[in-house]
Amino acid sequence: MAGADDARIGDFRALTDLELRTRWEPPNGLFIAEGELVIRRALRAGYRLRSILVDEKRTDQFADLPDDAVVYAASPAVLESITGFHVHRGVLASFHRRPLPSLPELLSGARRLAVLEGLNTHTNLGALFRSAAALGIDAVVLSPNCADPLYRRAVRVSMGEVFAIPYAKADAWPDALKVVSAAGFRLLALTPGDDSVPLQELSAADRRRPALMLGAEGPGLTRSALAAADVRVAIPMQNGVDSLNVATAAAIAFWELSR
Repeated sequence: MAGADDARIGDFRALTDLELRTRWEPPNGLFIAEGELVIRRALRAGYRLRSILVDEKRTDQFADLPDDAVVYAASPAVLESITGFHVHRGVLASFHRRPLPSLPELLSGARRLAVLEGLNTHTNLGALFRSAAALGIDAVVLSPNCADPLYRRAVRVSMGEVFAIPYAKADAWPDALKVVSAAGFRLLALTPGDDSVPLQELSAADRRRPALMLGAEGPGLTRSALAAADVRVAIPMQNGVDSLNVATAAAIAFWELSR
């Protein structure tokens, strides 16, 4: 049984404090997964378990964990005092991160890419990864100012699909777009505008190895990213609507490019 002041459960403290978690998790090579389904997907994906914090009434659900698994049990009230929120899924796990592939390594094994610039909302990022896994995207390239795909909220919204899609952080930006292009991908910038081609009218050549570029909610892609694109593409819309949520737009575009 764990108490709220137990030093051993430091990985799970103040999970709602984004700034604190950002300072704690990546530098220490850790991430937090929430819920049994997501935790088991992380295990199947080969992430090494560090410890589990579980509602004392649900410990039997994890009786099949490896013998060396560290399991801390606590009452719901103690769980809330540790984490800062009501853990309605009843279980959290701390995992060790894995080294990310380099950009060339990522590109060598992919046919369809999502290239994300400045996506800093974890819910959008998680939803986008889930759509990427479902709709034929092989890998994701992230600009340096994108949110962390392994932040708890992104992992939860993705339903653990962040573990299914390889990704790399491109430190040099926008120069990384030249690397993507040199690897044989067509850079397709998703952006509204009169000079954008409707997605469904893309040529076969543009569809062969697409790298769909998506910008942050609101500002969209930067001028330098747009300048690097081979083609500007758009989702045709009606009733005067000029844009969609970035995760929704990504799902539509992924489906179209996978046809």
